[in-house]
Formats: sequence, structure tokens, C-alpha cells
Amino acid sequence: MHLSWFFTNLPFAFLTALAWALLAFATSFIVKRHAIIDVFWGSGFLVLLLESLFVSHLKSAPEHGSMHLSNHAVDHWLHLGLLIAVALWSLRLSIYLALRQRGTAEDTRYVAILANTKGSNDNVKALKIIYFTQGTLLFLVSIPLQFVAFANHVTIPALALVGLALALVGFGFEAIGDDQLRRFIANPDNHGTTMNRGLWKYTRHPNYFGEAVLWTGYYLVACSVPWGWATIGSALLMIYLVANLSGKPMLERKLKKTRAGYEEYIATTSSFFPRPPKRNK
Repeated sequence: MHLSWFFTNLPFAFLTALAWALLAFATSFIVKRHAIIDVFWGSGFLVLLLESLFVSHLKSAPEHGSMHLSNHAVDHWLHLGLLIAVALWSLRLSIYLALRQRGTAEDTRYVAILANTKGSNDNVKALKIIYFTQGTLLFLVSIPLQFVAFANHVTIPALALVGLALALVGFGFEAIGDDQLRRFIANPDNHGTTMNRGLWKYTRHPNYFGEAVLWTGYYLVACSVPWGWATIGSALLMIYLVANLSGKPMLERKLKKTRAGYEEYIATTSSFFPRPPKRNK
């Protein structure tokens, strides 16, 4: 494990995350909504992983006389497997959100955030509260991915395989939940009603649960390399974000007002971990 390379790259990874957030900020002037940061969020992890792999690639080249991502073939498959897993998840999420946002007004969550922030200039407030914050979180949460990019030795290959498999399970859970909701909303007969079918029958937020499973998988991949367990703070941060924040309180307050039967849905359906719905008394 080239720890010195990893730590040397941290400032550059942070600047990459902020640059990605600034690109989202610039794009917001074109699409006229700050919710565009959600589109950049998923793909940002792929950008940071690629940046870390690129730097690792460059630094390892002088040592070995050729451009290799790592010292051994077993590490090469780890980097490639992680890159594929992150690309599948991040690009699907960004494309899904971009399509869902197309032609829509500003997300009420961001309207509320700006309304509750001091200052007279909405763009300045948005840059500090929305974009800088999300850029910083993007950097912090992605540390397990960055760490693996600089690994040159896998101590527990089986754990890496388990982690990648778990990440794919989380990816599938999230993707299926999103597609079920998309088809439900697309049906005019469901306008104003509550989605309580498929995965949504067992958890009110299958997308958030799937993401927590996915990031647990990424953390296990990190644990397969020396000192990877030390990145647990980033994994816990991501799970906390999806389980307790991610706009859930504001979203559910809105849905109580706009979706028939949503309060009953809350009373009978788990907010996070999937389980059979409770029976109405």
C-alpha cells in the first residue's frame, strides 16, 4: 500500500471534488435549478476514482518501467472490478436523475435550504451551502475508493469479491426501486396516490437502502487491502447521510400533503430496512 502517495493525492482529490461541484454550479445557470447537483453527485465518485487511479498509474510507472495500475495482476483486477462497479452505479444514478429532472421546476428541498439561509444573494448562498458542502462530502465519502486506487497489495481477495458482490446487490436494489417508481409516476392513473408496490411495499426508501448496501460493499473492498479498515468513517458518513438525511424529512413532509394515503403508508412501512408492512389496527 503506497500510503504516502494516497496522502499526497488527498489535496488534489479535494480540489477535483470542488471543481466538479463548481461545474455543477455553472450548469445550474443553464438549467435554472440547483437540484442539478444531484445529477453531478453520483458521477462525481467516478471522477474521483478515475483521478486517484490516474495518479496511482503515473506514480507506479517509474518504478516498474511501464504504465500499470498496480504491481500484481490480482491488484489489477481489483482496480478494474471497482472501476466497473462504481461506473455502473454512478452513471446510472446520474442519467436517471438527469432524465427525471428534465423540464421540471426547482426541487422544493433546495428552495427551503436557500430560504432558511442568511444572505441576500441566492447564488452566493447556493455556492456555499449546496455546492461547497456537497463537494466536500463527495471528497470525504469517496476516501475508501481513493484508498483502494493506491493499493498495490490485496491481503484478503475473498473479502474484495464479497464487497464487489454486495455493491452489485445494492446497485440492483436501488435501480429496481427507481425503475418501479418511474413507471408508477408515469401512469396518469396513479397521480396523487402513494407508491406502495414492489420494493416500496417493504421500505419507504429502497433507493437509500440500496445505496447503503452498496457503500458497505465498497468499504469491504477497502478492507481487503492493508489499512483499508481505517476508512470506516467515510462509509459510516455515507450510510448516515442516506439513512437520516438526504432530504428525507423534507420529502416526507411534502408527500404527506401531496400523496393520498401517505400518512398511513408511513405508519405501516419501514423507513429504511426492508421488512413486511405492519397491519393496520
